[in-house]
Amino acid sequence: MSKEPVWSGSPVASAPYTPGIKAGGLVFVSGQVPMDPATRAIVEGGFEDRVRQCIKNVEAVLHAAGASLEDVVKVTVFLTDMDCFARLNAVYSEYWGSIKPARSCVAVAELPLGVDVEIEAIAAVDG
Repeated sequence: MSKEPVWSGSPVASAPYTPGIKAGGLVFVSGQVPMDPATRAIVEGGFEDRVRQCIKNVEAVLHAAGASLEDVVKVTVFLTDMDCFARLNAVYSEYWGSIKPARSCVAVAELPLGVDVEIEAIAAVDG
C-alpha cells in the first residue's frame, strides 16, 4: 500500500510528523491544535474559538488531500478539562451535518504548547 503525505500549510510543531497521510482510500489528519497557520500563534479568545480553529486546521489538511469535513468518518478530541465537554459539543455540532462522524473524547493531563484542545480526524476519500 502506498501512502502520500498531505501538506496544507497547517501548523507543524518541531515534532517529526506529517499533518496528514493519504493511504488506502483514507486521509489520516494528525492532531490539530488551535494555532493560526498565518501567525503561528495560538488563537486569542475563548474555548469555543480554540475549538473552531482546531476544526479549521483539520479542514485545511482535508482540503489539501481532496476531502472535506463531510468525508470525515472518525474524530478524536483531546481535552485538558472535561468540564468543557458541553461547550465542545455546541461548537462541534456547527460543523457536521445529520450524519456525524464516530467520535472519541479523551481527557488528558496536558497537550502540546499548553493548549486545552486538540482534534484529529480520519476521512474516507476516493483514490
